[in-house]
Amino acid sequence: VTMSSATSTSSLPSGLAVLTTFPDVLFIPELIFGGLVWILVAASKVSDSMLQGWVMFVSVFCFVMTATLLFLYMCGAHGGSSSWVTLDVICQGTAALFYLSAAVLEAYYTYKIKSLFAIPQWRSIYQENVAAVVFAFVATLLYVIHKIYSLRRWKSS
Repeated sequence: VTMSSATSTSSLPSGLAVLTTFPDVLFIPELIFGGLVWILVAASKVSDSMLQGWVMFVSVFCFVMTATLLFLYMCGAHGGSSSWVTLDVICQGTAALFYLSAAVLEAYYTYKIKSLFAIPQWRSIYQENVAAVVFAFVATLLYVIHKIYSLRRWKSS
Protein backbone atom coordinates (compact mmCIF):
# COMPACT_ATOMS: atom_id res chain seq x y z
CA VAL A 1 0.00 0.00 0.00
CA THR A 2 1.45 3.35 -0.98
CA MET A 3 0.73 6.54 0.85
CA SER A 4 -0.79 9.36 -1.14
CA SER A 5 0.68 12.77 -0.58
CA ALA A 6 -1.39 15.65 0.68
CA THR A 7 -0.71 17.57 -2.49
CA SER A 8 -2.03 14.86 -4.81
CA THR A 9 -5.55 15.13 -3.38
CA SER A 10 -7.14 18.42 -2.52
CA SER A 11 -10.00 16.85 -0.60
CA LEU A 12 -10.23 14.68 2.46
CA PRO A 13 -10.31 10.91 1.98
CA SER A 14 -13.22 8.74 3.10
CA GLY A 15 -13.49 5.23 4.50
CA LEU A 16 -10.35 3.17 4.92
CA ALA A 17 -8.49 5.55 2.59
CA VAL A 18 -8.05 7.75 5.67
CA LEU A 19 -5.61 5.15 6.99
CA THR A 20 -3.54 5.14 3.80
CA THR A 21 -3.38 8.86 3.01
CA PHE A 22 -0.74 11.18 4.42
CA PRO A 23 -1.22 13.22 6.65
CA ASP A 24 -4.47 11.55 7.72
CA VAL A 25 -2.66 8.38 8.75
CA LEU A 26 -1.15 10.51 11.56
CA PHE A 27 -4.49 10.27 13.38
CA ILE A 28 -3.43 6.86 14.70
CA PRO A 29 -0.10 7.85 16.33
CA GLU A 30 -1.73 11.08 17.56
CA LEU A 31 -4.32 8.97 19.37
CA ILE A 32 -1.66 6.61 20.73
CA PHE A 33 0.72 9.26 22.06
CA GLY A 34 -2.09 11.54 23.23
CA GLY A 35 -3.66 8.60 25.06
CA LEU A 36 -0.33 7.82 26.71
CA VAL A 37 -0.04 11.41 27.95
CA TRP A 38 -3.60 11.20 29.26
CA ILE A 39 -2.90 7.92 31.09
CA LEU A 40 0.43 9.01 32.56
CA VAL A 41 -0.84 12.35 33.83
CA ALA A 42 -4.00 10.75 35.23
CA ALA A 43 -1.92 8.09 37.01
CA SER A 44 0.53 10.47 38.67
CA LYS A 45 0.00 12.25 41.96
CA VAL A 46 -0.89 15.85 41.38
CA SER A 47 0.81 18.48 43.51
CA ASP A 48 0.14 21.36 41.10
CA SER A 49 -3.47 20.88 40.05
CA MET A 50 -3.73 23.95 37.80
CA LEU A 51 -0.71 23.01 35.76
CA GLN A 52 -1.49 19.33 35.42
CA GLY A 53 -5.17 20.12 34.99
CA TRP A 54 -4.33 21.96 31.78
CA VAL A 55 -2.21 19.05 30.56
CA MET A 56 -5.07 16.68 31.34
CA PHE A 57 -7.60 18.94 29.58
CA VAL A 58 -5.39 19.15 26.47
CA SER A 59 -4.77 15.41 26.30
CA VAL A 60 -8.48 14.53 26.72
CA PHE A 61 -9.72 17.32 24.42
CA CYS A 62 -7.26 16.46 21.63
CA PHE A 63 -7.90 12.72 22.01
CA VAL A 64 -11.66 13.21 21.66
CA MET A 65 -11.27 15.73 18.81
CA THR A 66 -8.89 13.45 16.90
CA ALA A 67 -11.04 10.36 17.42
CA THR A 68 -14.14 12.29 16.32
CA LEU A 69 -12.47 13.63 13.17
CA LEU A 70 -11.11 10.19 12.31
CA PHE A 71 -14.58 8.66 12.76
CA LEU A 72 -16.27 11.39 10.70
CA TYR A 73 -13.71 11.10 7.90
CA MET A 74 -14.01 7.32 7.84
CA CYS A 75 -17.82 7.62 7.66
CA GLY A 76 -17.52 10.16 4.83
CA ALA A 77 -19.46 12.81 6.75
CA HIS A 78 -17.49 15.56 5.01
CA GLY A 79 -18.95 14.68 1.62
CA GLY A 80 -16.03 16.24 -0.22
CA SER A 81 -16.80 19.74 1.07
CA SER A 82 -13.87 22.17 1.10
CA SER A 83 -15.06 23.63 4.41
CA TRP A 84 -13.97 20.35 6.05
CA VAL A 85 -10.45 20.91 4.73
CA THR A 86 -10.50 24.29 6.52
CA LEU A 87 -11.88 22.65 9.67
CA ASP A 88 -9.06 20.09 9.50
CA VAL A 89 -6.44 22.87 9.40
CA ILE A 90 -8.07 24.66 12.35
CA CYS A 91 -8.30 21.48 14.42
CA GLN A 92 -4.70 20.44 13.72
CA GLY A 93 -3.43 23.95 14.47
CA THR A 94 -5.38 24.14 17.72
CA ALA A 95 -4.15 20.72 18.80
CA ALA A 96 -0.53 21.59 17.95
CA LEU A 97 -0.69 24.84 19.92
CA PHE A 98 -2.48 23.22 22.88
CA TYR A 99 -0.04 20.30 22.98
CA LEU A 100 2.98 22.59 22.78
CA SER A 101 1.72 24.54 25.79
CA ALA A 102 0.91 21.32 27.66
CA ALA A 103 4.30 19.77 26.88
CA VAL A 104 6.16 22.88 28.07
CA LEU A 105 4.09 23.05 31.26
CA GLU A 106 4.57 19.34 31.95
CA ALA A 107 8.32 19.72 31.36
CA TYR A 108 8.40 22.66 33.79
CA TYR A 109 6.47 20.67 36.41
CA THR A 110 8.77 17.67 35.97
CA TYR A 111 11.83 19.89 36.33
CA LYS A 112 10.28 21.38 39.46
CA ILE A 113 9.82 17.97 41.12
CA LYS A 114 13.26 16.69 40.09
CA SER A 115 14.61 17.20 43.62
CA LEU A 116 12.00 14.72 44.88
CA PHE A 117 13.55 12.02 42.66
CA ALA A 118 15.81 10.97 45.56
CA ILE A 119 12.74 10.03 47.65
CA PRO A 120 11.81 6.42 46.69
CA GLN A 121 8.03 6.93 46.72
CA TRP A 122 8.37 9.91 44.33
CA ARG A 123 10.75 8.17 41.91
CA SER A 124 7.96 6.47 39.94
CA ILE A 125 5.93 9.71 39.86
CA TYR A 126 8.95 11.56 38.47
CA GLN A 127 9.53 8.83 35.87
CA GLU A 128 5.84 8.94 34.85
CA ASN A 129 6.12 12.68 34.38
CA VAL A 130 9.30 12.34 32.32
CA ALA A 131 7.49 9.86 30.07
CA ALA A 132 4.49 12.21 29.85
CA VAL A 133 6.82 15.05 28.78
CA VAL A 134 8.40 12.93 26.05
CA PHE A 135 5.04 11.68 24.76
CA ALA A 136 3.56 15.21 24.89
CA PHE A 137 6.41 16.54 22.73
CA VAL A 138 5.99 13.61 20.31
CA ALA A 139 2.25 14.36 20.12
CA THR A 140 3.09 18.03 19.51
CA LEU A 141 5.42 17.08 16.66
CA LEU A 142 2.79 14.80 15.11
CA TYR A 143 0.13 17.52 15.24
CA VAL A 144 2.57 20.09 13.77
CA ILE A 145 3.42 17.75 10.88
CA HIS A 146 -0.28 17.03 10.38
CA LYS A 147 -1.04 20.75 10.38
CA ILE A 148 1.68 21.55 7.83
CA TYR A 149 0.35 18.95 5.40
CA SER A 150 -3.25 19.94 6.11
CA LEU A 151 -2.28 23.53 5.24
CA ARG A 152 -0.77 22.30 1.98
CA ARG A 153 -4.00 20.45 1.19
CA TRP A 154 -6.07 23.52 2.13
CA LYS A 155 -3.93 25.75 -0.10
CA SER A 156 -4.37 23.41 -3.07
CA SER A 157 -8.14 23.05 -2.59
